[in-house]
Amino acid sequence: MTVSSQPDIERYPSRTGVRGLIRRSPLISFFVLANLMSWIAWLPYILSATGLGVWDFTFPSRFGGSQILGVLPGAYLGPILAAFIVTAVVDGREGVRRWAGRMTKWRVGWIWYLGTLLGVPAAIVVAGLAVSGGDIHLPPAVVLVAYLPGLLIQMVTTGLAEEPGWRDFALPRMQRRFGPLGGTFVLGPLWGLWHLPLFMSEWGGWPDVTWMRVGEFIAFCCVFSVVVTWVFNRTGQSLPLVILLHVGVNNFMSLAYSDMFPSIAGAEQASRVTLLAGTVAAIVTIVATRGRLGYLPREEPGPEVTPQR
Repeated sequence: MTVSSQPDIERYPSRTGVRGLIRRSPLISFFVLANLMSWIAWLPYILSATGLGVWDFTFPSRFGGSQILGVLPGAYLGPILAAFIVTAVVDGREGVRRWAGRMTKWRVGWIWYLGTLLGVPAAIVVAGLAVSGGDIHLPPAVVLVAYLPGLLIQMVTTGLAEEPGWRDFALPRMQRRFGPLGGTFVLGPLWGLWHLPLFMSEWGGWPDVTWMRVGEFIAFCCVFSVVVTWVFNRTGQSLPLVILLHVGVNNFMSLAYSDMFPSIAGAEQASRVTLLAGTVAAIVTIVATRGRLGYLPREEPGPEVTPQR
């Protein structure tokens, strides 16, 4: 047998340099990259007249242009790109294939689609009724017509930009490390904090935003993540269902909420309504699943393990 004195680079990838750092700490690498890339890309939006007003420039506002041009570039350069980079470095082509495969897992029972489409508005309406004291109005017909197209648009913008990172990449790893409930409560605030710079812009209601509202938003991300984790696990890690659940909240709050609850349509009150709805849904989910959130570790393939000497 001939023994080579040269290291087997292909079999034993380098553990030094940037690639080595990413391989040693994939989760930390993902969160650092996601935040860094998004926050840098958001700087023009935040510093413009649409935000802090440091620059004498305003993003066009017609047809949602300020958020499309100001927010979406940073969203797409953050979680989804960071997840792709770290997955490619750590897990190779097979890992990227599994990661991308969850994005196209549409074949889930119709009851999940129906439950997601109706469950999100129902939870918010019940919370709105409780906060408003029953003051509810029927939304105009144009809202009903725009509701499904709005969902589809948000799925390929907000949802596709974020969830391939938070749930497709980070959640499986965090569940393996901390368990379903622990992983969810670590991921939730990190997801919320990623949005933090946007509160210094039109998106977050600047300059009228308060620290209370920021805290309520992060708290909502924590409790809502419980429901998202449960849907992710129970649908066999279907990312389209997770995206639909995520943007269901955004879509209802942007299109229907203010017309249905005009007496509590302010940003501060709306924030409390979504937090109440998310908290109740999270408690019900935790109690019903006994904290397991539908997690079956024996059915979940782990990431590839880089051979080490």
